[in-house]
Amino acid sequence: MSTGPNRILDEFAKLMTDAAGAAQGVRREVETAFKGQAERILNSMDVVQREEFEAAREMAAKAREENGRLASRIETLEARIAELTGQATPAAPAKPKPKK
Repeated sequence: MSTGPNRILDEFAKLMTDAAGAAQGVRREVETAFKGQAERILNSMDVVQREEFEAAREMAAKAREENGRLASRIETLEARIAELTGQATPAAPAKPKPKK
């Protein structure tokens, strides 16, 4: 066993190590409690999760693209029908600007 100032420093170092370990444990507990409370609050507010939002946004973008393709196809078919029947081509409605 060591005696004198070295023993005091060893005990102090051990005390600081134990205190640091306890502080980390307390920090983990506080983080867990905070995350749980934040999750409960967000769930009660009906906030959409990021993954769900991204999926819905992708679906909307695909739907806009498909609508554009279908509108173009309809215009082509209407022009072809007008050509075959000898009618004037109906005035095409103004296309809305795509949103980004």
